Amino acid sequence: MNKIIKNIIKFFLLLMVAGIIFVAWANYSIKKDSAPFFSNNIADVPESKTGLLLGTGKLLNNGTPNAYFYNRIKAAADLYKSGKIQYIIVSGDNSTKDYNEPEDMQLALMQQGVHHDKIILDHAGFRTLDSVIRAKDIFGQTKLVIISQKFHNERAVFLARKNGMDAFGYNAEDVNKYAGLKTNLREYLAKAKAYWDLLFGVEPKFGGEKIVIP
Repeated sequence: MNKIIKNIIKFFLLLMVAGIIFVAWANYSIKKDSAPFFSNNIADVPESKTGLLLGTGKLLNNGTPNAYFYNRIKAAADLYKSGKIQYIIVSGDNSTKDYNEPEDMQLALMQQGVHHDKIILDHAGFRTLDSVIRAKDIFGQTKLVIISQKFHNERAVFLARKNGMDAFGYNAEDVNKYAGLKTNLREYLAKAKAYWDLLFGVEPKFGGEKIVIP
């Protein structure tokens, strides 16, 4: 009996070690492969018809403004005003009646001077994978600029390029390390999940009819 217990413990320890190695490898690979394809400098961003703005909530759980949200809005508006992009797909979570990331982003962009006709809403961007793949499969974009913070762009650009898209990331301003500690720690697991999804061909939760961007 003791031998069986020891073998079970050994198995779970090996499984834990394998998991740690996989997470470390996934993070290393994603950062390495995506590194040449994003920048903090708007001058480095190639011109593209479309930008993909990745969603997040405009408020934190405690009701205060979310700096990640507003920094992404500014980055997207700056790209649009610079002429680097002509349209912006705002892709985010709209899973409940009272929570609508795409419409919040649309309103915030319009307040920054982006014309409403140039903003396309994707209400089914529940995950980064969904947002990226839907930009290609639903909105027909094979070349785009992805807009988010650097840690997020690493993952999004990696997924886009591995799915045959000519993607470049423009990094919105990050938040201070203390405020973003939880987010950055969670990102390690998110990168591992992204690599896992790629290996096993995971697809977006929702499809839909194709939408033509002029």
